Amino acid sequence: MPSVLISGANRGLGLEFAKQYASAGWRVYATCRDAGRADALKAIPGTVSVHSLDVADKASLSRLALELKSVPLDLVIANAGVSGPRGMQPELVDRDSWLETLQVNTLGPLALAGAFKPNLEKGRLRKVVAITSRLGSMALNDTGGLYVYRSSKAALNAVWRSLAIDWKPLGMICAVLHPGWVRTDMGGPNGDIDATQSVTGMRQVIDSLTPESSGRFFNWSGEDLAW
Repeated sequence: MPSVLISGANRGLGLEFAKQYASAGWRVYATCRDAGRADALKAIPGTVSVHSLDVADKASLSRLALELKSVPLDLVIANAGVSGPRGMQPELVDRDSWLETLQVNTLGPLALAGAFKPNLEKGRLRKVVAITSRLGSMALNDTGGLYVYRSSKAALNAVWRSLAIDWKPLGMICAVLHPGWVRTDMGGPNGDIDATQSVTGMRQVIDSLTPESSGRFFNWSGEDLAW
């Protein structure tokens, strides 16, 4: 039975990832900040365990890594993310909230990958994926604004590109995925697609990842995106 660890799995894309992988017969380790309140996760049929994890908290990550120390993982999905303050302007920069967004969207995924590197080395597929956004693309930015969110995802893209290079000798496959504009709590009600369609597409991309595709930036539907 293949295994996957998913961060930010209590709602939206993370919850849909957990549902689909469990339905496909995977062993799912689903994480969220408060496992005690993750009723939707606990209701998923299949082999699913729910664990508390705050990706921005080093102690929380260390506790879960110790708890799952002996568990082989085939796939880690760094999905937890926040939008941060969307309307911040250069005339009034809120440093604290910007740094909080970077903690979750940029530092958190890399720390997650590092904490579960030994588990991935025990697994067969050795894939580690981060959910990013096309809003982090330099080449595709033609509307401006969203300084905080854009910068956190651009930094995540740069981090994952380096991770792919550094972990290539270990046989690890690292990629970043844009989920599309999805109708979730974060994406809002006007998105182009729903979570089921987005995750179905991203799972197909993940399934198709090979060592040659490591270090690349993919759309949910499989196309390469510009950095």
